[in-house]
Amino acid sequence: MTSVEQGGAVAYLVSRYPAVSHTFILREVQGLRALGLRVEVASVNAPDRLPDRMSDGEREEAAATYGIKRHGVRGALAALAWAAATHPIALLRTLREALGQGRGVKRIYALAYAVEAVMVTRWMSGRGLQHLHVHFGNEAALVGMLAKTLGGVGLSLTIHGPDEFDDVPGQRLRQKVEAADRVVCISQFARSQLMRLTGPAQWAKLQLCRLGVDPARFVPNISARAAGPVRLLSVGRLAPAKGQLLLVQACAQLKGEGLAFALTLVGDGPDRARLEEAVQHHRLADSVRFTGALNQAEVRAELACADAFVLPSLAEGIPVVLMEAMASGVPCVTSPVNGIPELIEHGHSGLLAMPGDAQALADQLRKLIADAPLRHRLALAGRAKVERAFHLADNVARLAAIFRSLPAVTAQRVPS
Repeated sequence: MTSVEQGGAVAYLVSRYPAVSHTFILREVQGLRALGLRVEVASVNAPDRLPDRMSDGEREEAAATYGIKRHGVRGALAALAWAAATHPIALLRTLREALGQGRGVKRIYALAYAVEAVMVTRWMSGRGLQHLHVHFGNEAALVGMLAKTLGGVGLSLTIHGPDEFDDVPGQRLRQKVEAADRVVCISQFARSQLMRLTGPAQWAKLQLCRLGVDPARFVPNISARAAGPVRLLSVGRLAPAKGQLLLVQACAQLKGEGLAFALTLVGDGPDRARLEEAVQHHRLADSVRFTGALNQAEVRAELACADAFVLPSLAEGIPVVLMEAMASGVPCVTSPVNGIPELIEHGHSGLLAMPGDAQALADQLRKLIADAPLRHRLALAGRAKVERAFHLADNVARLAAIFRSLPAVTAQRVPS
């Protein structure tokens, strides 16, 4: 056996891969491969960008990824015929389980997920893969659960929060956790919520393994800042849960006080029109810039120019973009929601503002704008926190160890 075979094999199922908002999954996959695991990826949907907007690594991943919807009706029928011939009883059990996932139109969707599970199982069988890993406890996790019913494959999940906790009964999150062989929690907050949901019999399978970044990819800017307004940066999907409207309201208050700043909002989403209207309403057009969605290189360029990073979210897991800002030596202001306090300690490695409170956000921003030594101290402590507890290499190594503790990972077959 080769060293790769000795290292084990894992299939990843992702809703969309590569995706600009989930580059951490790509880095995780690459890190696992570097540690000797054979990792192959299936994506339900096509990538969210054309190849000319991808990095070289993303284009390589897209080309090597098994695209479920890309195979269409013909691929679905071929997979169903394969399952009927090789797993007839398990196929009926899988379809029955899917029908039990809801009523009315939900049953139709559940049957579609069952077909996707059949396609994934056939692909895994052809690739000699016996363990499936899914990020998020969403519909992709249901596909994974149905694939386990059909093919008897091993199953693990990474649970992020908060979305999975918004509709626990509708997502059937408890059922998914109980079906999994291992559940990776990116924060102790997420783990605690699953402990509350499932009870002591399931707690041993709930493993804490944080996400991370490679600090070497983010070089802190220690040179003297350029003259002019303090440059504030916020990166994230423009959506109500990210709280950018509160940030605009806080900035309106700061401008009314005569403080000089320039805010850059990176991202796109359903809230963009409302945010642009708010900027006009508060007469902030000369202080706020919208860039739209940017790729990773472009985000790093924005971080290199920023004096402070702001993420006033109403709900989060532990955002990777906060880790990136801290690794870049940019002091952060954010909200103490869900897992964020596990990353940022108020007054030491960043500043925390009460969620949903524009006044509290303005108070913390005012401190950073007015106090350059504070920005410098928070930047140093933030970078140190990422290097100590959120280093990508360390956390991927922990994830690899979790995978290697599962028999289905180490019992891979040679691809047919």
